[in-house]
Amino acid sequence: MTPQEITDVLKSLFGNSVEVSEPESWQVELDPVRLLVLLSEDHSWLRSLVSITPAQEALPYLEQLLEANFDETQETRYALHESVLWGVFQHSRASLTSEDFKAAIARLLALQQQGLSVSFSRLAETQIRQIVQAAKLQGQSLEATLQTLDRFYQEGVMGEIDQNAPQREQVLAAWRYQLERLWDEET
Repeated sequence: MTPQEITDVLKSLFGNSVEVSEPESWQVELDPVRLLVLLSEDHSWLRSLVSITPAQEALPYLEQLLEANFDETQETRYALHESVLWGVFQHSRASLTSEDFKAAIARLLALQQQGLSVSFSRLAETQIRQIVQAAKLQGQSLEATLQTLDRFYQEGVMGEIDQNAPQREQVLAAWRYQLERLWDEET
């Protein structure tokens, strides 16, 4: 792709929101998205990136993010740089097609939009599976495990301090759903 083709693709996707500092960088500012497209010093590589969240917020989910890089992110990747979690796409400029560039931008925007929600869900499921395994090792039934969680919420061991009864019931319903869903899967 030539620099002009990069500009054309970006303008077709984002219109007048594209700022061009040709021939080496482009920026798109749309709330809440900030997309950067940069060429390497020798202009042989293109890098596109979006910021996702501060690195400190991403650190608890590092394992899930790296697993996503391996299995799911396709041509894009998660990366940490300058205390920020980024969605990144890198490609040789000479072999990059407009279609591939558009697809990569769509993937970057999807990564940015989902933020840490998928990683959080995966971590939560892993932890719920550990609770199920521990309860089964202790010979507890599903109902006894749910009663223990309810007691923990009643005693303030789990949950927010200022959580009211309807909020607590909503959280416990989510726990019940997840425990029932995973109970028979774990041995």
